[in-house]
Amino acid sequence: MSTFDHASLIKNINANLTPLRKAQPEAMQGFSQLAAASMKEGAVSAKNKELIALAIGITQHCSGCIGFHVKALIRLGCTRAELEEMLTVCVYMGGGPALMYAAEALSAFDNMGA
Repeated sequence: MSTFDHASLIKNINANLTPLRKAQPEAMQGFSQLAAASMKEGAVSAKNKELIALAIGITQHCSGCIGFHVKALIRLGCTRAELEEMLTVCVYMGGGPALMYAAEALSAFDNMGA
């Protein structure tokens, strides 16, 4: 079984966004500020916010989102059990397509956490 290299995908996305960051610095800084403000610790923990973000990325079929949010979840100490439980909600709400991306998220978690 082949695995998708999310670490390389993240690097490629960041590299590919460099020209846009240079061409549209205010808009890109605005997006970064929105992301930072939305994901910071608050009434909802940063880890739970990342689980929510990953769930949305899975149901929107976004491999880049899976890579970025799995990486953040690993940094925040998410356990495989927490991830698996969230993934069952994704499959419940998103059906078969979400199941395919849930498998991708598990693979990313195992590969990037190793």
